[in-house]
Formats: sequence, structure tokens, C-alpha cells
Amino acid sequence: MRKHTLKWAGQLTKLQQQAASEMLASVQAKRSHLIHAVCGAGKTELLFPTVHDALKRGLRVCIATPRTDVVLELYPRFQQAFPKTVVHALYGGVTKQNAYAQLIIATTHQLYRFESTFDVMIVDEADAFPYTIDETLQRSVTKAKKEEAPIVFVTATPSQKLLNAFQHESYSFIPKRFHNHPLPVPQFRALWGYNKSFKQGKIPKKLKKWTEERLEGKEPFLLFFPTIALMHKAAPLFQLVNENILAVHAEDPDRKEKVEMLRNNEVPGLLTTTILERGITISNVQVAVIGAESSIFTASALIQIAGRVGRNNPYPNGDIVFFHHGITTEMDEACAKILFYNKKGFPV
Repeated sequence: MRKHTLKWAGQLTKLQQQAASEMLASVQAKRSHLIHAVCGAGKTELLFPTVHDALKRGLRVCIATPRTDVVLELYPRFQQAFPKTVVHALYGGVTKQNAYAQLIIATTHQLYRFESTFDVMIVDEADAFPYTIDETLQRSVTKAKKEEAPIVFVTATPSQKLLNAFQHESYSFIPKRFHNHPLPVPQFRALWGYNKSFKQGKIPKKLKKWTEERLEGKEPFLLFFPTIALMHKAAPLFQLVNENILAVHAEDPDRKEKVEMLRNNEVPGLLTTTILERGITISNVQVAVIGAESSIFTASALIQIAGRVGRNNPYPNGDIVFFHHGITTEMDEACAKILFYNKKGFPV
């Protein structure tokens, strides 16, 4: 029988350890569990003990997530942590992988091909679109696991439905990041008539200044746009400021490579849609949302976007700006929740 080694040199914080132990106890008892942990709390690392225990017991494990970008982020980390385990990544367009994998990391869409297969099911980013609104995707998760197999839901922004189902029994909450620094709190800045500016071929002054400051400080940045159309209008204007700024969206065949280029400091920044709102860690990244009042930017989307900032120990702070044409209740709620988590994590 294959030996499974956990080769991770890090150490869990007290809060991570508590959540990891609670999750392990639930999974061993075949009981489903919710991990509610703020962005940057180190959710991936706290999965390691449960995954390792399941693998050693000869169980088959699936980590499912609605987003391809999250699969691409998790796959190398689990390969590194479990060097003697066959790990497969499944997402749209991936080349066929042979051999039997005991650990599979897949988009929820890929689960249609499995039936009663997995002994442990972990749903990462359990609140992400389209999983939350697509009942067939939710059913595919249930169909892919064995009948008695538990599901572990992992997210920074659980829906009220998930909280209601788990909060009073199998629930772990981590209100602060692994590096013990508060979550960066978004700044609100009015950007009146930004749509008109882009149509006229101009970047609004405040936004241009913010971008130039990032370029000057050699800080990588993400600019989130509410629509692909607006992003495409804006992209050539930003490329006049710096020709290496790129744009990325869900249907972009090069999106994986572009994110890697930002990670490796080969490009200064990316214009993006909400596709990069989660599952991406870039050291020292600075973030701005253009049109934060748009309906696509729900409170949980804005919390996730803000959660890209300050994730690394050497760079625990950073800029997160909501540029807007009027403040919405979703913006206020996102800000209030971040302040609430900071209060919980750092009580006075």
C-alpha cells in the first residue's frame, strides 16, 4: 500500500490548529462540517491534517471548487505537501491524466463524471458563483461522494443558509489571518462619471494617479472592472501608461499564464473581472475596484476582493480602494464585516 507523507514544514497557529482538529473529528465521525475563516487565514494549510488522515486510511478524497483559478492555485500546493501521493487536477481544457489518483482537486463542473466515488468531499470557496445558484452543481457534489461520506465546506464568506445549517454544531470560525495582522479595510473614493471618461478615451484622474503610484513603487496591482466591455475599453488606455499592463477575464485562454506573469513580476498589473476575486495570492498586491457600486460587486465579492491584499507575512498591509459612483449597501456591508472580523480577531 502506498505510503502518504505530509511534507509541510509550516506550523499552524492556535486558531488554525483548533479548526483543523474540529474538522478532523467531524470527518472521522462522518459528520459534515463548515470552516468559516477570513481571507488569508491559511485555509489550505488547515486542510492538510484531515486530508493526510484520510489518505493514510486508504480513503479517496476530493477537493472541489467552483473556480478553475482556485484549482490552479491549490494543485501545486497539495503536490508539494503530499509528494508521495498521486494528485490529479481536473478542470475544463486540462489534458487527460492517467493512473488512479487518491486525491483529486477539481472544479465542481468536473464532478458530473463521478458517482459514489469519494469518501471525503471538501468544497472550497463554497459560496462562489456559479455553485451557489446552480442546484445541478450542488447535486453533482452529493452524487460524486459515497452516501455516508461527509462534506467539509470551506469559505471566508458563508451564505446565511450554510451558517444556519452548521453554526450550532459542526462549525469552526477563524476571525484573523495566520500572520496575526488585521484585514486591510477598504477606502471609498468617488469616481463620478467613470464610464463617460473611458468612452472619451481617458482614465479618470484619481484612478490614473493611483495606478501611477503603484507603478512608481513597483507594487503589483489588480484593477477589478464590473464588465468585460468596460475593461476592454480601459485596457488600451492603461497600456498607454505602461505597455505591459494586461487584461484578463473568464474566457481568456491565457489567463493562467497572465496570473503567473503578475506573480513573477513580469508584468506590473492586471485589469480583471470578478474571475480573480478569490483563490489567488500575489505577494504585496494592491487592489482597486472600479465601479464598486455595480450589482456584480456583492458584499461577499467585495470582501473576497479586499482579501487579496496583505496576505503575505512580509507584506501584511496594502491598498484596497473601492472607486464608486455612489455608495451601496453592499459596499457598506463588506466594510462592516471586515471591521467586525478585525474586532473579533483583535478584541480591545
